[in-house]
Amino acid sequence: MDWLHVIKQGESETTEFKQAFNKETIVSIVSFANHKGGVIFIGVSNDCKLVGVHLNDESIQNWQNEIKLKTEPSIFPDISSFILENKNIVVISISEFPVKPVALQGKFFIRKNNANHLLTVAEINDVYLKSVQTSWDSYPKQDAELNDLDSNKVAQFIHRVNESGRFKLVGTPIDCLKKLRLIQKDKPSNAAMLLFSKQEMFYNVHIGRFKTQSLIIDDKMVRGSLYDTIENTMTNIVSHLKVAFEITGETSQRTEIFEYPLGAIRELVLNAIVHRDYTSPTDIQIRIFDNEITIFNPGKLYGNITINDLKTDTYQAQSRNKLITEAFYLTKDIEKYGSGYRRIREMISHYPTMYFDFEENSGGYLVKIGYKRQRQFSNVTKNVTKNVTKNVTKNRLQQIKDTIKNDENTTIDSLAKKMNVSKRTILRDIEKLKELKQLTFIGSPKSGYWQLIQNNDE
Repeated sequence: MDWLHVIKQGESETTEFKQAFNKETIVSIVSFANHKGGVIFIGVSNDCKLVGVHLNDESIQNWQNEIKLKTEPSIFPDISSFILENKNIVVISISEFPVKPVALQGKFFIRKNNANHLLTVAEINDVYLKSVQTSWDSYPKQDAELNDLDSNKVAQFIHRVNESGRFKLVGTPIDCLKKLRLIQKDKPSNAAMLLFSKQEMFYNVHIGRFKTQSLIIDDKMVRGSLYDTIENTMTNIVSHLKVAFEITGETSQRTEIFEYPLGAIRELVLNAIVHRDYTSPTDIQIRIFDNEITIFNPGKLYGNITINDLKTDTYQAQSRNKLITEAFYLTKDIEKYGSGYRRIREMISHYPTMYFDFEENSGGYLVKIGYKRQRQFSNVTKNVTKNVTKNVTKNRLQQIKDTIKNDENTTIDSLAKKMNVSKRTILRDIEKLKELKQLTFIGSPKSGYWQLIQNNDE
C-alpha cells in the first residue's frame, strides 16, 4: 500500500490523522467501526505533514489493550508501524463492525464525511436495525393479537396487491400477511397494526391552514390506518387549495387548474407517512399558507442518504420502515423505490414559478413547496409537450440524414429498427425531408438509392 499517497489525499470519510494516540483516537476507531471502516494514521498532522510518533517496545500492545477495554463490543483493529521520510508512522486499520453500534464507554459515534458524530438515541436504534437487516416495523407489536386486525382492511389490501400485478397473494388472509412478513409467529408486526388495526394507533397528521406564521384559520388532526390517513390527509389539503378555471373554447367544459400539481402533493404526503420515524412521539405537521405548503416529518434522513443526494435522480433509496414501504409499493401507491422526488420535479416543471426545497430541521425533515405566481393556464403542459415533440422529430430527421450519408442503400426497415420507431414514422419523416428538399430517391424502387441534396444539407 502506498501510504504516502493516501496521506496526501487528506482526511476523508475513511481516513483520519492524529499526532499522538489518545482518547480521540479511540473515538475515531469506534466511528469507523460503526460506518464503513477506515484507517487512522498516528504521527501525521491535520495538514498532512509527517511529524512522527515516539514508540517503545510495548506502545502498540498497550494501545491494543486500551482499545479492547474501552470499546463494547471489543474492537481488535490491525495496528502496524513503518518508517516514512525517516519518521515513525503508525497505521490503525478498522473494519466495519458486523453488528452495530459499537460503544466507547457508553457513548456511540459514527463517521460522517470527515468528522466523528455522536449518535442520538434514535440514531443508535436506526444503526442497530440497519446492521441486522431489519427495521422497527418488522417487530411484533407489543400486546397485539391477530383479532386486533380489521379483516375488511386486510381484504382490501390483498385485492389491491393482486390487482396491481406486482405480486400474487393466494391463500387465507393470514397466510398472505405471513408471506409478506406482516405477521410473524402468529403475532401482528408494528407494520401490520399501522396498516390494518381496528383501533386508531395515535400517530397523528396535524394539518393547519395559516394566514401568517402565527394566525391559524383552520386546524385538523388526522389519524387512522395508514392507507386511510393518506386519503383523509389529501382530502383535507385539497379542500384548502385555490383553483383557477380556464375556458379555452376547444371544448364546452372549463378546465380546473389547482394551484399545486396534486400528484406532487400526494407524493409528499406518502413520503411523510411511509418514511416517518414511528418511534418518535412527534406528529407529522402540515402547514398550508397562501402560496406555500410545508411538511415536517419526525425523523431525519435515514441511512447514508444526504440532502445533496436527494437533489439528483441517481441516489439509492433506503427505507426506515421496510415492511410499510413494501406494502405501499405492492399496492402501486409507490411507483418505484427512490423515484418520488424525480416525479415531483417533473410535475412542478409545468408550474413556471414553483419551487421545491427540503432540509433536515429540529430532529426531523422539512419540505417546502410553493410559488411566486399561481398558474392560471393549462397550455403550459401543451407547449412543453409540443416543444419536446418538435425537438424529438428534428433530432430523428437529422439521424436519418446522417445514416443515409454514410450508407445510401439504407432501407426503411433498418432505419426503423435503428431508431426504435415504426416504419410508418420513418416513412412520414422521409416525406418531410422530401418536402424540405433535403432528400431524393435516385433510380427504380428495386435498384435505386437515397441521396441527400447537398445544397440544403445542414
